[in-house]
Amino acid sequence: MGSGANIQLEKKMNIAAYIISAAVLSLVVAMRRLPKLDLGIDFSFLPPVHAILNSGAAVFLMAALYFIKNKNVGLHRKMIYGAMACSVLFLLCYVLYHSTTPEILFGDANHDGILSAEERLIAGSTRTWYLVLLLTHIALAAATLPFILLTFNRAYTNQFDRHKKMARWVYPFWLYVAITGPLCYLMLKPYY
Repeated sequence: MGSGANIQLEKKMNIAAYIISAAVLSLVVAMRRLPKLDLGIDFSFLPPVHAILNSGAAVFLMAALYFIKNKNVGLHRKMIYGAMACSVLFLLCYVLYHSTTPEILFGDANHDGILSAEERLIAGSTRTWYLVLLLTHIALAAATLPFILLTFNRAYTNQFDRHKKMARWVYPFWLYVAITGPLCYLMLKPYY
C-alpha cells in the first residue's frame, strides 16, 4: 500500500476513532445519569475484574515499551494489541457494572449509600487522596482515548514517524490510567 493510500486509510480510521471516542464518552456519561438496569444478575463481582484488566493493560504497555526500545516491532505490536484488548474488555465490564450496580462511596462504612459526617471524618484525608487519584484517572482516561486510537491508527497505516511522535506523549498518560485504576480499586475495596 502506497503512502497516499496509507494517509487516506488513516483519515478514515481517524474519523472512526473520533466517532468511537464520542460514543464511549456519551455512554459513560449516560450510564451515570440513567436509572440502574435490572438484568437479574448481580454484577458486584466485576470491580476486581476491572483492576485485573487495568493491571493487564499496564503490564502489556510496559512490555510494549521494552520491546520497541529493543527494536522488536513484532512483539511491541502484540503487546499493544494486548493492552488494547484489556482496555476494551475493561470498558465493557465497567459500563455493565455501573449500569447495573449502585455506586460505592469511599468512606461509606455502613454501606447505606450516604456519606455521613462521622464517616467523612473517619475517612479523613485518605478520602481526598482517593478522590484526587480517581478524578485524574477518569479525566485522563476520557482525554486520552481518542489519542490512543489516533496513535494506533498511525502505526497501523505505517506512519511510523508520526506514530512515534504521538506515542511519546500518549503512552505515559495511558500507562497512568492503567496503573491508577487498580490503585483506586484497592483504596475503595474496604467499602465494597
